[in-house]
Amino acid sequence: MSNSFKQLIEQYSPESKPVLPVIVIEDIEHAVPLAHALVNGGIHFLEITLRTEHGLEAIRRIKQEVPHACVGAGTVTNERDFENCLDAGAEFLISPGITPTLAKYAEDTPVPYLPGIASASELMLAQEYGLNELKFFPAEQAGGVKMLKALSAPFPDIRFCPTGGINADNAKQYLTLNSVMAVGGSWICPSELIQANQWQAITDLCLLSHR
Repeated sequence: MSNSFKQLIEQYSPESKPVLPVIVIEDIEHAVPLAHALVNGGIHFLEITLRTEHGLEAIRRIKQEVPHACVGAGTVTNERDFENCLDAGAEFLISPGITPTLAKYAEDTPVPYLPGIASASELMLAQEYGLNELKFFPAEQAGGVKMLKALSAPFPDIRFCPTGGINADNAKQYLTLNSVMAVGGSWICPSELIQANQWQAITDLCLLSHR
């Protein structure tokens, strides 16, 4: 890999530790206005999950039409996903877990890759492939802040993006940790606001997250 997620943060984000919205696109026409709403609220990193048929097209459209967004792909689970997401213009890739096959494939991937881990053994597997930036998932269910503190003691060089069960109430607890470079969650763009085209309300939520 030619660069790191931390380098992307330094390039795109006014925040030293940004919030990474985990986005599920149910209607492709929501993709671009949602991206604009998030960017207007100071959220520049957008994780578009592959949980629906619109994921790849959403990445393409946002990449083309929202220049101040750094758009990546989530729920990447196989080699085909890697190739399709890169073809769509994804600037980073995130998986819910890690396998030796994906870790090996990531060695030749030109964008940052964050595999998901929930244990020391999975973390050590990632290290074997030179992966030192990881998604901690599912964060709350896997032990939350206490677990991250425990992992950071024997692995001080690892940086995490915890995701799963994180919300406006507990996000700051994660962001205070030196090992955390960003947090991911869907609270910043609730599905009910997306479905109702409430773009200003989403922008306002983003602005509140910076306070």
